[in-house]
Amino acid sequence: ILDKFPAGGPKVLWRSPLNHGYSGPAVFGDRVFVMDRKLGGSARSPDNPFQRGEIPGDERVLCLSASDGKIIWEHAYDCQYTVSYASGPRATPTVDGERVYTLGAEGDLLCLDTKSGAVKWSHNFKKLFNIKTPTWGFTGAPLVDGDLLICLASGDGSTAVAFDKLTGEQKWQALSAKEPGYAPPKIIEHKGKRLLVIWHPESVNALDPQSGKVHWTIDWP
Repeated sequence: ILDKFPAGGPKVLWRSPLNHGYSGPAVFGDRVFVMDRKLGGSARSPDNPFQRGEIPGDERVLCLSASDGKIIWEHAYDCQYTVSYASGPRATPTVDGERVYTLGAEGDLLCLDTKSGAVKWSHNFKKLFNIKTPTWGFTGAPLVDGDLLICLASGDGSTAVAFDKLTGEQKWQALSAKEPGYAPPKIIEHKGKRLLVIWHPESVNALDPQSGKVHWTIDWP
């Protein structure tokens, strides 16, 4: 580990051009996974980033070589943005062996093959739970816990939701909030018990990760 960078900064090994977005890169083995957004046709983002409208374009999941930055595969899908700050996806991909899970700003949850980019299964939260896009979009990176994929969604009784990570079958849903917030789900251990912590704008909650049963809630006015 370097105590400090050399004069002139660290040596740049490669650069790879991407479109806009807020997704961080996820590195797994010799591959880098990241998301971005490509505007459609003559579309452009509003001059005022707070403004919400209907902006055509595609979200993309990209797989790059960690050694030289070359694109190995990309998966693009149509995704009209209605969010404030409409530059691109928010959530960093979650890699789990042969699968990479991504959540787009408009609620598109994808399970892709890490080698080829083929779609194994997918859901759209807005259609699945009959909800609207949060102000700044869906942002919580999916969390893999055993055989489950746990996500921050939205709505009445579906703010937290878990799917079978291999098939996409929904296993449980829990909690209600007007807005889901932007904090990703997290597993902690406390007094020998594994807890799933969900922090949304109205409360902090501890759930059983396997069943979604709520152990406790602390209001966050």
